[in-house]
Amino acid sequence: MMQSADLPDTLAVFPLPGALLLPRSRLPLHVFEPRYLQMLDDALRTPQRLIGMIQPNPCRQDGGKLHQIGCAGRVTQFSETEDGRYMITLTGVSRFRIKSEIDGFAPYRRCTVCWKSFDHDLASSCAPDPRFDRDAFLRLLQRFFEARNMCTDWDSLTQADDELLVNSLSMLLDFTPEDKQALLEAPCLKTRRETLVTLIEFALCGNSGKDPLQ
Repeated sequence: MMQSADLPDTLAVFPLPGALLLPRSRLPLHVFEPRYLQMLDDALRTPQRLIGMIQPNPCRQDGGKLHQIGCAGRVTQFSETEDGRYMITLTGVSRFRIKSEIDGFAPYRRCTVCWKSFDHDLASSCAPDPRFDRDAFLRLLQRFFEARNMCTDWDSLTQADDELLVNSLSMLLDFTPEDKQALLEAPCLKTRRETLVTLIEFALCGNSGKDPLQ
């Protein structure tokens, strides 16, 4: 388990709309652009092997064009294809807040970052969500999947622990980048679960033309 003292002050960041990484979750990525191949090569040479996933923010007026909060992941799986592309898996370590962007000669973006607000991300598990009604949540999720004509492995969903269930759905479901950012910035599992339920309800409302579920 990585400790706060192991976290670097500077971080390579990978702006990718809609790609959400959360602490203790896994994100598979297909890396093929030359600048990000270089970023990965450089990250693999460091002890931490960290890459910061972050959402672009076109609404910012200061020229940064990035959201302030992202999540760093450690490269835990890596394979190279015959044509030089990389298939990797990032395992979420901790969220971070951007302090400033670094000007330099690297072809990818690098930032100075702060980790202080997210010490609890480094724990082996999150705080429980005692008010989580799994049965009601799974019924809502089933309605969502049926409305979208989506299939899933219900056995795996029902057996997943609360954090894995909520985080996996937050990462995999097709929400807007701004919705994904709201899920990332949720301070705890309870808030993320409530945000996820709201997003699913509004998606169902849009499909049916009815009021959101109560």
